[in-house]
Amino acid sequence: MKRIVTIGGGTGTFNLLLGLKKYNFDISAIVSMADSGGSNKIIRDEFGILPTSDVRQCLVALTDEGKNDSQSLMRKLFMYRFNEGVGIKGMTFGNLFMAALTDILGNQMTAIEKTGSILKIKGRVIPVTDSDSNLVAEYENGLKVLGEHNIDEPKHDGKLKIEKIYLEPSSIANPDAVDAIIDADAVIIGPGDLYTSLMVNLVVDGIANAIRDTKAKIIYTTNIMTSFGETYGFTASDHVRIVEKYMLYRKLDYIFLNSAKLPEDIIRKYENENDFPVEDDLSRGDRHVIRADFLSSEEIKKDKSDNLQRSLIRHDGEKIAKEIEKLLN
Repeated sequence: MKRIVTIGGGTGTFNLLLGLKKYNFDISAIVSMADSGGSNKIIRDEFGILPTSDVRQCLVALTDEGKNDSQSLMRKLFMYRFNEGVGIKGMTFGNLFMAALTDILGNQMTAIEKTGSILKIKGRVIPVTDSDSNLVAEYENGLKVLGEHNIDEPKHDGKLKIEKIYLEPSSIANPDAVDAIIDADAVIIGPGDLYTSLMVNLVVDGIANAIRDTKAKIIYTTNIMTSFGETYGFTASDHVRIVEKYMLYRKLDYIFLNSAKLPEDIIRKYENENDFPVEDDLSRGDRHVIRADFLSSEEIKKDKSDNLQRSLIRHDGEKIAKEIEKLLN
């Protein structure tokens, strides 16, 4: 059985895991622990624990989707978002469940592991660190912005280029995450927001070194759209350059690039937010670039109690997983 490690967070990793679990893979999902927006801010400020939304999404994605009604109900419960109620509007049941379990067990890492057992997940969800840190971005004009949410949804000029990111205070990698990377057959980076979902994991002490040293194939799925505040004006080669920089300049083995046509009406909506399709400027002989239809045709419906910005164009996890299966077998 091939050992697959995913690195990321958010919807991109959620969709990828939905696809990967349909194959005979040993899956380890390494998840960012620096989110600071939405309900995660409440989790951090009021419960004093690390953010749980990305962990929750990965746990739900890996849950067995068989004909067991109780498992189906549990998946729905963990994704349920409260639409009303003072203090809990916008919160998810899954986040509150893990906060309660952490209080009962006295350890958040143990609570995450036990939640995986309760949901009967296929694989493992591994927090990248157990350190309480915030992401910091330094921009080309010297501006410093603290917090993943403030980078992702900027109050400053979102056209500014990020010069570097780091965690404050610095954090040490979860040993389980390092071991999973070293022992993997393939490490999948993305899809997801370049800095706030992906590179935020690589600046955890020990993760980039593990990626540099592993014999696994490193696969990166390039973003479909740019992101105002993170990657305004970025081309595909810009994304690749940043990923390889934070991998301590190890070269990617494969680059997945969507070649399917994007819906014009959706593109116009993105343009209103200063986001644009990522230009494919990778040469035909540039590493192993795999161009294919990786686009999801699923209609995106946003929960009315969800106050965060969400993407309207997404990758299809099953299409990516199928390509990975072909590469490895």
